[in-house]
Amino acid sequence: MANTIKLGLAQHDCTEDQERNLSESILGIESLAQQGVDVAVLPELHKTLYFCQTEETRFFDLAETIPGPTSDKLSDTAKANNIVIVASLFERRAQGIYHNTAVVIDRDGSIAGIYRKMHIPDDPGYSEKFYFTPGDLGFGPIKTSVGKIGVLVCWDQWYPEAARLSALAGADFLAIPTAIGWDSQDTNDEQQRQRDAWITIQRSHAIANGLPIVACNRTGFEPDPSGQTSGINFWGFSFIAGPQGELLAECSTNNNETLAVEIDLDHNESIRRIWPYFRDRRIDAYDNILKRYCD
Repeated sequence: MANTIKLGLAQHDCTEDQERNLSESILGIESLAQQGVDVAVLPELHKTLYFCQTEETRFFDLAETIPGPTSDKLSDTAKANNIVIVASLFERRAQGIYHNTAVVIDRDGSIAGIYRKMHIPDDPGYSEKFYFTPGDLGFGPIKTSVGKIGVLVCWDQWYPEAARLSALAGADFLAIPTAIGWDSQDTNDEQQRQRDAWITIQRSHAIANGLPIVACNRTGFEPDPSGQTSGINFWGFSFIAGPQGELLAECSTNNNETLAVEIDLDHNESIRRIWPYFRDRRIDAYDNILKRYCD
């Protein structure tokens, strides 16, 4: 018998109405549950607008504890639908300490674990260092009733080290909540290059580690509240890839959609037998990876 699991994602846009956003997430989860999905992945910071376009202290009021009101509601949803949920929240850990945190909720509604975003960007329109303390939990996968879930969040997805450490710790697949989009002033060619790079780097993680990837992006246009930039067009294109990087399913750029794909986790083992990257790693020669730069 194949060791199968059905992975799903719910891509959607976000508005100023937090309750509407959470309802959209829950509708997506319920739709996935009706499709027999075991694990549902949501976009990054799916309850709010992407507030990191500007630096304003008032936005810290959006943060909440875990457990807290949103995780409690998602726990009820997980239990009612017998589904594992990977949700991305703005965590208030303590006064002055906030994280961009993914919470994994098991089928019975219990919190299986959390992952705090490790790599924090600081780019025009993505002022995350103002809001988020870097994660301190490392890249260990979270054990659930359906397997070990390696979680990365958005900017983490560009780092081979993050995916590799998750895989080395036993992750069965990677779940990656994301909020990434275009500057509307970019040319069409530049927009295509950026999206292709985003897809390629994550497919490469699947290939290099012999495990599936679930990348869930948000979609829709969100204006810069300061008016200093032209805002962000979140490009959607959420996707699920197999352990050889093969694209198994892909969303469009503009629509709220769900995807569901059945995965045979035993296939990971088959791939690693013919492409034994873990076996052939030269761990005796990688000391320089711990340096900022090799002069």
